[in-house]
Order: sequence, then structure tokens, then C-alpha cells
Amino acid sequence: MSTTYQQMIFVNLPVNDLDASKKFFTELGYSINPQFSDENAASVVISDTIVAMLLTKPFYSTFTKKEIADATRTSEVLICLSAESREKVDELVEKAVAAGGTASDQVQEMDFMYGRSFDDLDGHTWEVMWMDPSAIEG
Repeated sequence: MSTTYQQMIFVNLPVNDLDASKKFFTELGYSINPQFSDENAASVVISDTIVAMLLTKPFYSTFTKKEIADATRTSEVLICLSAESREKVDELVEKAVAAGGTASDQVQEMDFMYGRSFDDLDGHTWEVMWMDPSAIEG
């Protein structure tokens, strides 16, 4: 019996303070995979198929010749995570704020969709979105 391949995504993010960033993401309820973590990087397990790799800026710079964006001043990426309900959207954003992140004042609300966002300790923007399953089916 063959297993079905599930493609994964590894989001690599430069961070200023690796220990503070690890603490931030564990306070959101995510775990750190020690097998792929050391003094230069932390592997944050978001789901079975989503991993955020937090990399110190010197280590991150070994993967690119481009200047590292200051995410507190410029937007380099919007990372969007799905949530199972409107309440879970609010819960994750509230956890992020309690852990030191900054919530966006903007709420995205449509008949079938609800979303909010927050910036992590380094200014990376994380959107959290719920979509009504009945809108997808029909």
C-alpha cells in the first residue's frame, strides 16, 4: 500500500532574537522540532505540512545574496494560516498579542470569510483566516 505524498511548506524567516521568537511561537501553541533546531535556527511546527524556520539573520544571509528586509518597516511577505472557526481566528490573534505581537486593526469580514492579522516580534505579518465550508462546497 503506497502512501500519498503531502507537499509541505517551509517558511524561512529572519529573526533578531532566536530565543525570544521561539518563546513567542510556543506561546501561540506551536512546538519546536529540536531535530531541526540549533543556535542558528528553530523549526516551528505549525501543522503536519507547515513549518516556520526561524533563522538568525547571519544564518539567513547564507541562503540569499539579497538584502534582508526589515519587516517592521517594509512588507516582504504575508503569511496566511487557516483557522477552523471565527473564534479560533480571534483566539490565535489574542495569543499573539499576549505573547508580545501586534494586532492589526483591520478585520476582513465578508459573508463567508473572516480574518484578522498580527505582526510577530520581528514584524512579519501573519494573517489568520476562516472560510465558511458551505461556501467552498457550493
